[in-house]
Amino acid sequence: MSEVHVARRGLLRERCAATAAHEGPPDAVLVTGPANIRYLTGCPPLGTALLIGPHGVDTLLAPASAEGPLVQPGGSEDELRTSRLDSPDGDTAVAAADLAASAGARRLAVEEHHLTVARHRAMSSVAAGLRLTGLTSPVEAQRVIKDDEEISALRVAAEITDQALGELLESILVGRTERHLALELERRLIDHGAEGSAFPTCVATGRNSGLGRHRPTDRRVEEGDFLSVRLGAQYHGYRCQIGRTFVIGSAPDDWQVELYDLVFAAQRAGREALTPGMACSDVDRATRQVLKGAGHAEALGAATGHGVGLEIGEDPRLSPGAMGKLDACVPVTIEPGVHLPGQGGVRIDDTLVVRHAADGGPELLTITTKELLAL
Repeated sequence: MSEVHVARRGLLRERCAATAAHEGPPDAVLVTGPANIRYLTGCPPLGTALLIGPHGVDTLLAPASAEGPLVQPGGSEDELRTSRLDSPDGDTAVAAADLAASAGARRLAVEEHHLTVARHRAMSSVAAGLRLTGLTSPVEAQRVIKDDEEISALRVAAEITDQALGELLESILVGRTERHLALELERRLIDHGAEGSAFPTCVATGRNSGLGRHRPTDRRVEEGDFLSVRLGAQYHGYRCQIGRTFVIGSAPDDWQVELYDLVFAAQRAGREALTPGMACSDVDRATRQVLKGAGHAEALGAATGHGVGLEIGEDPRLSPGAMGKLDACVPVTIEPGVHLPGQGGVRIDDTLVVRHAADGGPELLTITTKELLAL
């Protein structure tokens, strides 16, 4: 495996040892979250489980149905042992618990937020002398700050997303359904090199744009509609997010311009607040205050934005109750919206990387225009 993945696993060992309870650090750590496995190994995570230790030996266990090599070309299995289960009915987490017990481990830290009760019971049954303890999201905390390679992958994901959206805007939209436009956007993402969509693409038109959460329907685009689009590409596992709102027709109505300008101002306030050392809750406050001043205090919902990376919706969370402060090299979204049920709504989402002012301030990854275009 690459040196970066070896270093990440080493840091995880250190974090687990440093945050261990009074009984001491665990003898081994079991990682089952797919994004966490990819982060620590670079390997396909589907159905796999990663055992960190004991005795400094790491093992990636894959189901019997796994195809292809488990390590990347040029990788070394001496650094990360790999094993496929013999039975198609086997469970990689259960096998990992058995392996840890056989190696002499007495305490195994597990990702309780990912394991099911049934899986936990099965692990206990095969390794009765192994004590299972909770692992309080150290991998997720480690993933918050991105290295140059991760940010590069996010840049490519954003470029793919911008390209797919830009091509759609150059096509004829009136008369086409929300569902068809969403499918076309996802196809364009693949055509331009994405592994897939970062999340289900949302296209909302007319009154449907007035719904905060909307799934594309067979409603057709009409003249005078707001057209609200949210999409993102996944590239090398990394996911970005963009949201834009446009008007269909020759010119927007006054209420559409007013609503758009409000959301744009709120989004700009949130973007400008993205500085290292800023409290996450203060970024939310900067965005929310703009909407509050216009009588839309509750329009923002639970949060202004969130972290992105191997998942959409990572830490940190930019919300009123969020704890902690922003660091440099943390990619986040700023995504305010105002939705007027039965009338229409505006959503503007961007993916940015937090940077120091000396480095140019927040780096905007999604660059499709935020001008209110009439299409």
